[in-house]
Amino acid sequence: MKKYIDTGKKDTRSGFGAGLEELGKTNENVVALCADLIGSLKMDAFKANHPERFFQIGIAEANMIGIAAGMTIGGKIPFTGTFANFSTGRVYDQIRQSVAYSDKNVKICASHAGLTLGEDGATHQILEDIGLMKMLPGMTVINTCDYNQTKAATIAIAEHHGPVYLRFGRPKVANFTPENQKFEIGKAVQLQEGNDVTIVATGHLVWEALQAAEELHEQGISADVINIHTIKPLDEEAIIKSVQKTGCIVTAEEHNHLGGLGESVARALSQHCPTPQEFIATNDTFGESGTPDQLMEKYGLNAAAIAKAAHKVIARK
Repeated sequence: MKKYIDTGKKDTRSGFGAGLEELGKTNENVVALCADLIGSLKMDAFKANHPERFFQIGIAEANMIGIAAGMTIGGKIPFTGTFANFSTGRVYDQIRQSVAYSDKNVKICASHAGLTLGEDGATHQILEDIGLMKMLPGMTVINTCDYNQTKAATIAIAEHHGPVYLRFGRPKVANFTPENQKFEIGKAVQLQEGNDVTIVATGHLVWEALQAAEELHEQGISADVINIHTIKPLDEEAIIKSVQKTGCIVTAEEHNHLGGLGESVARALSQHCPTPQEFIATNDTFGESGTPDQLMEKYGLNAAAIAKAAHKVIARK
C-alpha cells in the first residue's frame, strides 16, 4: 500500500496566493480583484508586485463580479477573491447573469469554505456553494485538497477559457501532493489501488480518505482512493472504471450531501453503472461554531466516518 507523507501542514488559501503571485510574473493579462480581504485571501504579494493590476473593490462583492466580467472584454483574466459565502451566495445573480450566461473568462476564487472555517460559525460556513456553482451552465468547479494542488490549480485555470469556481479553505492541512504537479482540469487522480471499495473524495476530505484507506488496509480491506479535484466536469470514466472493479463506492466531501460531489457521482452511476453508494457529507444542515476538528468529528467528516461507511457499503454489495 502506498504511503503518503504530510510534508508540513499548510493552508490551501496560501497555495492560491502563491499561484496568483506566479501568474503575476508570467501572464500580464492576469488581474486580481479583492473585496476587502487581501490578507485572508493571501493576495498581498500580487498586490505588492503588480499594483497596477490589483483592484481593491471593498465590501461590494456584487460590484466586484460585474467589474471582473467587464474586464474580460478587453482580454484581461480577472481573479476575484473573497470568502466562499460571499463569492457565491451573496452574488449569485451577478455570477449567473454577467459571468455564466455571457461565458465570461472570470475566475471566482473562494476561501474559507465549509465547516473548517470553524469558530466563525454557520453564517460563514457555506456548505451549498458547490451545488450552486455546478448548476450554472458552462461553469467549471474545482475543489483542491492541499497547498501544492491549490497552487497548481490556480496557475492552470488561467489557461482555461471560461468561468471557473475555485474553492479552498482557511485551516492548515496536510500537504502531500507533488510540489511541481501538472494540474489537469476534469482529470481525477488515482491515489491508491484497491479491489474491495472505491473511495472518491474532494477537498479536505482527500487526506481523510487516505487515512481511512490505511485503517481499512489493516483490517484486510483494500480501497481504491481517487482525488476528485474537479467536480464539474466530472471524470465519470475514472469513477465507473473503479466501481466496475470494486462493486461499491463511498463519496466524501465537506459540503451538503444535497448538490455536492456525491450527487454528481450518483447521477453518473445511475446512468451508466448502478452501484451501492454511501455519502460522507453534511446532512441538510447548517454548521455551527467550534474548532475545525470538533466540527468535522461532530458532522462525521473524517477518516473514522469514511472507514465506517466503507464497511457499510461493502455489506450492501
